[in-house]
Amino acid sequence: MTLTRLRLPKSLRLSERRSLSMQLMLVGIVITVSFIIVALLASTFQAWGWLQDPTASLINPIHEPPGGKYWFGTNRQGYDVFSRTLFGSQAALQVVILATTLSLIIGVPLGLVSGYLGGNLDRALLFLMDTIYTLPGFLLSVTLAFVVGRGVLNAAIALSISYIPQYFRVVRNHTTSVKNELFIEAAQAMGASTKTVLSRYLFLNVIQSVPVIFTLNAADAILLLGGLGFLGLGLPEQTPEWGHDLRQALDALPTGIWWTALFPGLAMTLMVVGLSLVGEGLSEFINPRWRREN
Repeated sequence: MTLTRLRLPKSLRLSERRSLSMQLMLVGIVITVSFIIVALLASTFQAWGWLQDPTASLINPIHEPPGGKYWFGTNRQGYDVFSRTLFGSQAALQVVILATTLSLIIGVPLGLVSGYLGGNLDRALLFLMDTIYTLPGFLLSVTLAFVVGRGVLNAAIALSISYIPQYFRVVRNHTTSVKNELFIEAAQAMGASTKTVLSRYLFLNVIQSVPVIFTLNAADAILLLGGLGFLGLGLPEQTPEWGHDLRQALDALPTGIWWTALFPGLAMTLMVVGLSLVGEGLSEFINPRWRREN
């Protein structure tokens, strides 16, 4: 007697997968929105006296453990770890939103123009983007950070360069596959200009994947910014930033001072997980994939 494997209907299995994806995306949205709210209200909380000044030493330079007056303890400079962790979300969001937006507004138009016009311009842009894409993103960001210096805008520029090819490649590939469709040919036959075809007919048909790239790049940018801060680059020295605080906590870890590294590291991890879940959920929702089940 042979045993047969129980198989669920394919439609049910797909429904379960999409349900799980939606649940995970909702978790990611909750985490991401929570960090956004904290970042937006951190300065207000400080003005109301609910948060300490993250750049002011509150006690003598000594590690105060978590509890009592200092929920997350203090670091060796006497700064309140709780306040610096919350304000770190503000710095992260400022840099990440700027970086991903800059790469989007450069990469998407270049991909549209390159895919639609083709020719020498397409080949030149492909060569340039492929060259950037082959470079390790972190090393490229570190090099650019040395060149442009510290600051929110400078850090965003240093991070954004490595993301431009991702928008370019996706948009260009979609454009080359759509530009020969009948509705594009009809618009051209009616005398529509290149600008009109790109903005009115092609843009909305190739933009679907951009939100997915945006959220996943935002998650990656948080890690890159943390790496720059860990190396002493990116933002000014006293700015509350998770990577910088982790670097300051490194020397204290061997002596058992764990809280100065735990809370900034946990905040960075949660924000990356939240954005990654949103990106993966959007990918499943926009482009649901049928998988063969054995």
